[in-house]
Amino acid sequence: MTAKGNLSPEELLSRAAAGDEEAFALLYRQLQGGVYRFALQMSGNQNIAEEVVQEVFMVLIRDSKRFDPARGALQSFLYGVARNHVLRCIERDTRYVPVGDDQASMEERLRRGASAVHREVAAGDFSDELVRRETVGRVRQAVLALPAYYREVVVLCELQGMSYEEAARVIGCAIGTVRSRLHRARELLQAKLRVLGPQSGEKGVSAQQLEVRGRA
Repeated sequence: MTAKGNLSPEELLSRAAAGDEEAFALLYRQLQGGVYRFALQMSGNQNIAEEVVQEVFMVLIRDSKRFDPARGALQSFLYGVARNHVLRCIERDTRYVPVGDDQASMEERLRRGASAVHREVAAGDFSDELVRRETVGRVRQAVLALPAYYREVVVLCELQGMSYEEAARVIGCAIGTVRSRLHRARELLQAKLRVLGPQSGEKGVSAQQLEVRGRA
């Protein structure tokens, strides 16, 4: 007999729906971390992230039949549910963006800087840069300052490592929409980092280092 720890999330959900509490506990341990990170990266707020995790798994407890394996993996379904809850929480709680200056002024400077960035973007690897550079805190701040529809494609494709197809399924849009939003988000991120400026002793983050790697 196959050990439950070796079962896929979809198999664990099937057993959990039939009343297997151990299967549900294993499913929670497997997937809650990813849901929490997604919610935290989207909101910048630990309380919101914890609330979203609870809501997402409550959906599985109450109505597991909402998940259709023919439409994708369980993880993508959970991220879709999490996305809806995160956006509602963000709308409810306007204190989620940890920026120190006037937001309207910041957005105006972002718009001015983005046109210049568009001319500079070259090949590079954004996701690897997030991991290895000490400026990760500033990049995270820049991501949080993006409008939600740009932020979510950065979080899903770059921070969570989803393909364009998977991200499109989570968001409920066309793959081309994901691509175009990611391109625009890259420009805005570079503009934001220019506004923040390099920290003491840093060389800063170049446009080349913020290029998003294409995914199938």
